[in-house]
Amino acid sequence: MTLEQLRIFVAVAEREHVTRAAADLHLTQSATSAAIAALENRYDAKLFDRVGRRIELTEAGRLFLVEARAVLARAQAAETLLTDLAGLKRGALSLAASQTVGNYWLPPIMQLYRERHPGIALSLRIGNTEQVAQWVRETSADIGLIEGEIDDPILSVTQFAEDEMVLVVGRGHPWAGRSSVAPADLPGADWVLREPGSGTRAIFESWLIEAGLAPSSLPIALEFPSNEAIRGAVEAGAGATVISRLVADGGLRAGTLVQVGLDLPKRRFYRLRHKDRHVTHAEQAFAALL
Repeated sequence: MTLEQLRIFVAVAEREHVTRAAADLHLTQSATSAAIAALENRYDAKLFDRVGRRIELTEAGRLFLVEARAVLARAQAAETLLTDLAGLKRGALSLAASQTVGNYWLPPIMQLYRERHPGIALSLRIGNTEQVAQWVRETSADIGLIEGEIDDPILSVTQFAEDEMVLVVGRGHPWAGRSSVAPADLPGADWVLREPGSGTRAIFESWLIEAGLAPSSLPIALEFPSNEAIRGAVEAGAGATVISRLVADGGLRAGTLVQVGLDLPKRRFYRLRHKDRHVTHAEQAFAALL
């Protein structure tokens, strides 16, 4: 059994398709099929059932997938350690960020890092706060950057910045002519909010509870998994929202959004990493830049 065979098996298992796995691995279909067949023949174990043009894991295949992923993760950790011995001349750093951080705050930081360390390949995945934390737990991301609070014993959590939350409405909204509103006014408007699991939504709902309001008391007109969709819906008159000033700034400057005064808390941005993983020079340099 080789690491290459394990990589091929995991790729086929995750895609449930030999041709797509072969294309993603830059292999021929015949070479991919041969690697799976070699594993099955060598250990006399059927790993996949062929169902029409599809394939799906057998029970043995599902059990083997867990072990194969664990072996590949250990091999990647060993490769990372050896690469790290070369300092910052070569290597890779996998980042994951929640939407506000990833779309608005992080890009110039990544560019500065690339200028300083051109030998380090950076990659970025964007999700909500819960997704980012899960990617770091699974070690599919080296560093996670989020705007919500996470309490997990296997994750190291470090604050690195603060962000301002603002209440905004479209210019045709009844609140657009008001300088401020009180918490008691909030249930009287329709709301456009991020999906549950996002840091923005969690922080706003925590503030509502502290202000004596049940989150369920706000009429939610629309929910979106994207800051840009939230901003567009509010500009179109769908309701009010609470979002990062980073997100709202373009609309405020263009006059398509109006900020309404509300005593909202600042929120913190946090850096996540897995406590059990080796801290590479590439990670240290990124943390220093943050």
